[in-house]
Amino acid sequence: MIPIHELLNRIRWDAAFAQGRFVIGYYDRVDDTMIQVPVSRVQLTPGDHFAFQVTGADGYTHEVPFHRVKEVHKNGELIWHREH
Repeated sequence: MIPIHELLNRIRWDAAFAQGRFVIGYYDRVDDTMIQVPVSRVQLTPGDHFAFQVTGADGYTHEVPFHRVKEVHKNGELIWHREH
């Protein structure tokens, strides 16, 4: 399985692959639930292989460790997942 940071970089830089609607699902340990956000709300910091920033529905930016990402969907189809 491709590491999640590599998949997110491919979505970001591979124009042919990136066509479509991508949504990531990550585990929120505070609320004990899965949060789904469009990849367009994800900000990657070059060289950071541990976390990314996401702007939540509340308008705040949150740092999310890559290990909390559990799934990625493209056009509604699951294309990547890790056990919960």
